Amino acid sequence: MCGIVGALTGRPAAPLMLDALRRLEYRGYDSAGLATIQDGKLHRRRAAGKLSELDAVVAADPLPGTSGVGHTRWATHGPPTVENAHPHIAGRVAVVHNGIIENYAELKAGLKADGVTFTSDTDTEVVAHLLDRAIRAGQTPQAAMAALMPRLTGAFAFVVLVAGEDDLLLAARRVSPLAIGLGDGEAFVGSDAVALAPLTRRIVYLEDGDWAVLRRSGVEVFRDAGVPVERREQISTVSAAMVGKGNYRHFMEKEIHEQPEAIAHTLNAVLDPGTGRATVPYPLDAPDIPKITIVAAGTSYYAGLAARYWFESLAGIATEVELASEFRDRDVVLPERGVTIAVTQSGESLDTLMAVRQAKALGQRILAIVNVPESTIARESDGVLLTRAGPEFGVASTKATAAQLTAFCALAIALGRANGRLSEERAIELRDALAGLPSRVGEALHHEARYVRIAHDLARARDVLYLGRGLSYPIALEGALKLKEITYVHAEGYAAGEMKHGPIALIDENVPVVIVAPTDRWFEKTASNVSEVRARGGRVILLTDAAGAERLGESDDHVVVLPTVDPVVAPILYLVPVQLLAYYAAVEKGTDADQPRNLAKSVTVE
Repeated sequence: MCGIVGALTGRPAAPLMLDALRRLEYRGYDSAGLATIQDGKLHRRRAAGKLSELDAVVAADPLPGTSGVGHTRWATHGPPTVENAHPHIAGRVAVVHNGIIENYAELKAGLKADGVTFTSDTDTEVVAHLLDRAIRAGQTPQAAMAALMPRLTGAFAFVVLVAGEDDLLLAARRVSPLAIGLGDGEAFVGSDAVALAPLTRRIVYLEDGDWAVLRRSGVEVFRDAGVPVERREQISTVSAAMVGKGNYRHFMEKEIHEQPEAIAHTLNAVLDPGTGRATVPYPLDAPDIPKITIVAAGTSYYAGLAARYWFESLAGIATEVELASEFRDRDVVLPERGVTIAVTQSGESLDTLMAVRQAKALGQRILAIVNVPESTIARESDGVLLTRAGPEFGVASTKATAAQLTAFCALAIALGRANGRLSEERAIELRDALAGLPSRVGEALHHEARYVRIAHDLARARDVLYLGRGLSYPIALEGALKLKEITYVHAEGYAAGEMKHGPIALIDENVPVVIVAPTDRWFEKTASNVSEVRARGGRVILLTDAAGAERLGESDDHVVVLPTVDPVVAPILYLVPVQLLAYYAAVEKGTDADQPRNLAKSVTVE
């Protein structure tokens, strides 16, 4: 959840680390801090709030040194105060940390009994004190680290800086991600390769349970017991050029407008350029799949709900969609040789990772649909279907969702052909519909003035309902989530047929109702829901195509007319208006669309 960085360099470390933290701020922005070594001593600067606050502190009181660690925090243990901001220092040791030390209370009680005084509410400070005590007792930092690792339980990553050790960083990961960057006489560490992109492309990914000793000359990697292991150096595909906002106000706006490219790149990855056919990745042998179980969290879960319609209708395969956090805490019953598909942008979401491990233990074959090929979930899966959205910095996912839906739809078409459920003629029609989506999405982006007018009303509402049927239902859920995430307006998504079972009681002239209604096989039933909303004075915001607008549009409505596409691929297109309505409502309200309160991009804690 938090972002961590470390640097051993010949240049001033603070500016490099601040720049890296800007690329990690999507992981957390409750507080931030830096620590460096100068003349053998630790120097620290911290600030509550966003990274700009730390920028101001460092500008007023510069931080010397060519080695250091940095952190941007998403608060778990303790409120987002300066005292709880990282790095945490105990004696000679400074620590930055992502994740949770599950047994910290027990460790803290033992330290307090020995007379140790704590200055924060965090679990992280325990690590600093344990290492400092071991070093003061005569152990080398490396020996202290080897002794510490077996004592810690939980899902975490941390980096350690030791006073008097200008050419040393200690780093460890258990579940939470960590990448090491190697340069010419320099070494770096960060929560992901994006943080290190301007510094180096030479990356070593630590595996689950690894800890490492970094020096300017290179890195040594060990397992818990101090046994050395080899980890392959890779050339990262992430470039520094991929991290700017360009002419857009927010990363979210930029990433919404990058969706035609994200869809096209994903299609190029999953469709054979010669035949146009999608290749079914291992472990999906269509006739041999008794059931597909999709596990995901947040927006990826809604992508999974759309995939369920596709897998069942196009491929005839029984499919369930599970919230990863619920799946891992249930006594799930799965068929022998079933397939579990993990859907995640980052490939590091802890609930999804734990669900994958549970499914593997139950004998399931695992396919990851993921945007980061080097991620933990990708590495632990039997097969990977890679989305090609590129780095996504807005906390509210946009282009990664479009890429996930694109990959799911192409996969369902391929499975349908393999099962004999789809004719070749229909499969070609659907592949052509997918291939035309980048252009159709580009057209949908051009209704800015209309989106802004509608968003003006949404921003002033107290409650908003989103309705959709069939394949439009997951888009209604996603639209409500986006509005909640970045505007803090209460919104709920419902299957339109459920409106009469409760939500209709909320509808009056003050409640906007966003209705996702392409002219598909559910359209006539959705039309009756539109009439029910109007009869109760509700304010209709209709997202439809030309035929739908002619059938349902009235002068009092807000109507967004989208390009006409095959109903099977419509969910991917209809992401655009629900994203932009939320985005412009956030702009209208003045909330931070990129970094909404209390949220972080990659949830790596429970």
